[in-house]
Amino acid sequence: MKKRFSDEQKVRIVAESRAHGVPATAKKHGVSEHSVYLWRRTLGGLEVNQVAELKRLQQENARLKKIVADQNLSLDIAREALGKKS
Repeated sequence: MKKRFSDEQKVRIVAESRAHGVPATAKKHGVSEHSVYLWRRTLGGLEVNQVAELKRLQQENARLKKIVADQNLSLDIAREALGKKS
């Protein structure tokens, strides 16, 4: 599914919604009010340059979680092979 709005556009729409109200802004950009409220919750106080940093940190966090999960699995397998209970 193709994204209709970039993160930068979403940040600008959120900022506009704070100045002009959600219903008017949503109608102007052809998006539901619900979407604007979701964007306000996730991108609320961020600037355009901070959105890229947020995405990078989310990707890094997902990568680190995967590493920890893999290590836990390896430890569980080793414990099982040694006959120890975790």
